[in-house]
Amino acid sequence: MKKALLFLLVFPLISFSQEKNDNYIIEGSIFKVSYNEQYEQPNWIEYKVRNIKKNYDRKGRNFYNVDSVFTSNNADYKNNIWDKGHIAPAASFSDTEANLNATFSFLNCTLQHNNLNRYEWAQLESKVRDWASLYQSDIGVRVDVIFENNHQILSTGAHIPTAFKKSITFPNGSTKCFYFLNQPTNGMDWTEFEVQCN
Repeated sequence: MKKALLFLLVFPLISFSQEKNDNYIIEGSIFKVSYNEQYEQPNWIEYKVRNIKKNYDRKGRNFYNVDSVFTSNNADYKNNIWDKGHIAPAASFSDTEANLNATFSFLNCTLQHNNLNRYEWAQLESKVRDWASLYQSDIGVRVDVIFENNHQILSTGAHIPTAFKKSITFPNGSTKCFYFLNQPTNGMDWTEFEVQCN
């Protein structure tokens, strides 16, 4: 409850009797998000990966709801192939307990195929941390959550993303972009998902 209250103190309350917002902009302590309450998923999230030392472990931590926003919840991820995929990765914010806890908000959670989440997506997250260490500087990241017209909707009400586009901005202003369909990756290397930035 205390974690949810942190957001309540900063952002306006929404009455769930009102129409659900499809572009609720929230700037938290570690990421900025456009949240789609109708889809119960983020539209996009922006954050910076810093060159940090890991001080805290994610073990035993669970995602939590934010009282002021209508998000997905545990029921959407139960007994199916969809992981609770971090958009802003926990490992990139393990320098303080507050930062690590902030990554476990359902504002930062998406229905992501378990094979993608645990392999190529995680590999790219690790590579971005390597780049932050190499350049000794922050790396900007934006993840766009993409929904095609025929995307799947769970019986619980949450919408399943079709794909994810990750745009990475380096200290010199250059960019790299990656496009992942929300499906098994069949052992591909993360580098095979690079696309032109536009």
